[in-house]
Amino acid sequence: MTVSLYESDFLLWTTDTVTKLKAHNFEQLDLENLIEEIESLGRSQKKELKSRLLVILEHLLKRLYVNSPDNYRGWEITINEQRRQLELEIEDSPRLKTIWEDSFNTVWRLALKGVRKDYPQVTFPDVWSYPNDIESILDCDFWQ
Repeated sequence: MTVSLYESDFLLWTTDTVTKLKAHNFEQLDLENLIEEIESLGRSQKKELKSRLLVILEHLLKRLYVNSPDNYRGWEITINEQRRQLELEIEDSPRLKTIWEDSFNTVWRLALKGVRKDYPQVTFPDVWSYPNDIESILDCDFWQ
């Protein structure tokens, strides 16, 4: 059984694929793996958005509801860093804004589940009681 270039040396496969694309040598492309990789890029960006939103929501919940002033600054730093990274992702791929709307409720549920497990003594709200649009989550310091 012959091992494909894709399976044996992914970096070389990407270089070879780019060379073929630039030369318009479409007949020699490994289309099956190229399609798989392009689909994977989209999934990766969606996952990145959801992951960063999850961290933001978890830290917002802690900052808003956990009475631990010694931790406030650390939570705020994490919130701000995740916001900056998310803004960069959205700037590169504005279509991610539509994923935001589709994902917020699911990510909220996961964030709430996580903080409730970590802080069982704290009463967290069942619903996000602040604006959940992308601009608000990325810009508002809800604790002020």
